[in-house]
Amino acid sequence: MKLVTLATCNLDQWALDFDGNLKRIIASIKIAKEKGATYRLGPELEICGYGCEDHFLEEDTVLHSWKSLAEILKSDITNDILCDFGMPILHKNVRYNCRVFVLNGKVVCIRPKMALAADGNYRENRWFTAWTRQFEFEEHYLPGIIVSITKQDTVPFGDVVIATRDTAIAAETCEELFTPQSPHIALALDGVEIITNGSGSHHQLRKLNTRIDLMRDATNKSGGVYLYSNQQGCDGGRLYFDGCCLIMINGNLVAQGSQFSLLDVEVITATVDLEAVRSQRASFMSRCAQAAIAQKFPRINVDFYLTSHDLALSPSLPIPPKYLLSEEEIGFGPACWLWDYLRRSKLGGYFLPLSGGADSSATATIVGIMTQLVVKECEEGNQQVIEDARRIVGDEKYVPKDARELASRVLFTCYMGSVNSSSETRDRAALVAKEIGATHNNAIIDPITTAFLDTWTKIFPEKTPKFKAFGGTATENLALQNIQARSRMVLSYLMAQLLLWKENRPGSLLVLGSANVDEALRGYMTKYDCSSADVNPIGAVSKMDLKRFLRWAAATRGYPSLVSVVEATPTAELEPITENYTQSDEADMGMTYEELSVFGRLRKIERCGPVSMFQKLVHTWAHLEPEAVAKKVKMFFFYYCINRHKLTTLTPSYHAENYSPDDNRYDLRPFLYNSKWDAQFRVMDELVEEVKKARARKLKQQQH
Repeated sequence: MKLVTLATCNLDQWALDFDGNLKRIIASIKIAKEKGATYRLGPELEICGYGCEDHFLEEDTVLHSWKSLAEILKSDITNDILCDFGMPILHKNVRYNCRVFVLNGKVVCIRPKMALAADGNYRENRWFTAWTRQFEFEEHYLPGIIVSITKQDTVPFGDVVIATRDTAIAAETCEELFTPQSPHIALALDGVEIITNGSGSHHQLRKLNTRIDLMRDATNKSGGVYLYSNQQGCDGGRLYFDGCCLIMINGNLVAQGSQFSLLDVEVITATVDLEAVRSQRASFMSRCAQAAIAQKFPRINVDFYLTSHDLALSPSLPIPPKYLLSEEEIGFGPACWLWDYLRRSKLGGYFLPLSGGADSSATATIVGIMTQLVVKECEEGNQQVIEDARRIVGDEKYVPKDARELASRVLFTCYMGSVNSSSETRDRAALVAKEIGATHNNAIIDPITTAFLDTWTKIFPEKTPKFKAFGGTATENLALQNIQARSRMVLSYLMAQLLLWKENRPGSLLVLGSANVDEALRGYMTKYDCSSADVNPIGAVSKMDLKRFLRWAAATRGYPSLVSVVEATPTAELEPITENYTQSDEADMGMTYEELSVFGRLRKIERCGPVSMFQKLVHTWAHLEPEAVAKKVKMFFFYYCINRHKLTTLTPSYHAENYSPDDNRYDLRPFLYNSKWDAQFRVMDELVEEVKKARARKLKQQQH
């Protein structure tokens, strides 16, 4: 056997937090060495943080990255362990996203990223250039701060392989794993036995399965060892990086880190047998035929052994991958994101307008799960979490021991009722808050809305707006609903600023939003109402997923009242309840939440405009007449386009779904549309007639 112990990690890095990032990097190396590893892999751009965005364009970011690396090189931390760091580097006045290999206080080589992530949330080609010269390298002149430490003037820069005394190791970075012609294919054919991937991959529901499948396929078909490292946490934006560092050999998983965690540093190791790699590869004869003629990578020779002669070592055994249900992902991902956001914002907790409906209850539940995770970490002695909790609640001796007690200090909720509200929603809100442990209050907003309407009538005494139920027009009805919603937003910020003062605590609270992705897509929300907040943990989660999440939380997290929340008819409660009318969300929208989820996926994921969406749905919804399908599609696009302007002010939301309509970072589209869609709807009408004729012909043939 040729046994080697390898380490990879999840790090909760923060954009531009150079001191904190360096501290976490050094901690990970120490843990890796304590576990006997001779190689340590870190996440993509770990030194500066992945989410620096346009700060990458600043020379300061590159400078401070070199300074952090210099601190590592000055110490003995890299003695007897090959370390792989991620940082930005300017080479010949071109900025690259790089892996920097360091051993025994020396820079071994620099490997720039060759395929940049440039879709969805990623805009790497805005800041970096891809290295496209495959199998080539040149010399990189090190900055003076590094030269003074290592006494090296230049190091190899490019598409290189490190050849130690006993094996060959090389890197690919994040996006390169997802490309059709991934570097690991050519590397494996050229005899590289250990392939590493320092990544900055954000969470998205059900995305982990894709990652693991790609790595399993890479090592199953080509043989070899594959290490994956990732950031874990909120590094300053809408994304949550979901960790799950792992190690594979020959298609078998042998180590897997957590996907969602409050740990700042998590290191996993595995001991693998390189002879197993060589045996599998050499017995696959068609692979050998390709390897014999494979193009050769330039190798950087290093006088170092990765393998160990310790006879007490044994290879790590295969383990099954750990996947979470989507309901668990919705609970744990946003909960960890909210904790990072709270502790790094230096504020004292969260405020949530709690209506007793599914959306605000889901947001409250996620905060409840956050408190459960915090208490669990404190019970396990996580000093960083204990210190953060003490600072947040303003008690230097505090140790959270009960999730509900902690929730009473960090989650403040308020039911903001009106004459149009029901006792059922008020009672549900109070019960949800009680089960979670939130500090809950009730408020009546009628005096606020009445004051606005009194002001209106003083200016325009001849015109008094009325609800539709009392004979008013649609314009009046909508205005009277919106003033209630906007009053709640103003009251929310007042309470968020004063509630801690009332408790004789310093600071203020962050306001939580609770609009789901479907309502944002349809525009079924008031601009600058309670959808306007500081952050929104459910803003990219569909209503259907939220309902499943609430049932899961009711059954597993100790919040049984959520069952009644799910079973209640969704309603905004902004119109008067009469003998013949009770407001319903789906009736207001003219479509169901299930239909909205379908529209959302087709619009974003499958890139459908009105015509192509109709062409797909006329077959998927074959139980409907073509005119009915066309009517639904037209209605969706009409309301989508007249409400798109609302998304320009959408509250920053946890990114969870790839059909998010987030106008600011993810879903880039106009916000002033021609709502008639003249050409598109005309073609759709023509297609309706064609489909009807085709169906009639088919029916006639069947009858004969």
